[in-house]
Amino acid sequence: MKLVELKSILRSHSSSFPRFILPDGDQIPAHFHITEVGHIAKRFIDCGGTLHDTTDTCLLQTYVADDVEHRLNAATFAKILQLGDQVLPHNDLDLEVEYDCCVVAQYPIASAKVSGEYLDLHLAGKHTDCLAKEKCGIDGECCGNKEIAETTATASCC
Repeated sequence: MKLVELKSILRSHSSSFPRFILPDGDQIPAHFHITEVGHIAKRFIDCGGTLHDTTDTCLLQTYVADDVEHRLNAATFAKILQLGDQVLPHNDLDLEVEYDCCVVAQYPIASAKVSGEYLDLHLAGKHTDCLAKEKCGIDGECCGNKEIAETTATASCC
């Protein structure tokens, strides 16, 4: 989901209560705070030596405190995103949510759906991948291909 889409949905449903639905169906506790709106720029080189231009995302950091009565409504969420305009280069950024539950993890926002008084923001999983499979000798899905997984050169990818 793009930042511009989330802003529009929040404005359209300003009295709703956003809920983040994790990929496994669990939810980030309802008393979460949005503590940061960040611009993340990633420029990297893969293991095959290819330089990848910057990918930009908007990262929303959640924090779950002890104040279980805290409930963020869509209008307040929209105001927090508006504050983020100071650091975000544009509104066409992909969105990710950072959540700390034993480890800090980042989840792309896949979709939004109004469900009664709630605005359900469904989060997707993220996975690592080898971007230089041909150069590394990986042909196809590493862990899904028994022959490749058993080779010495690629056994570590599983």
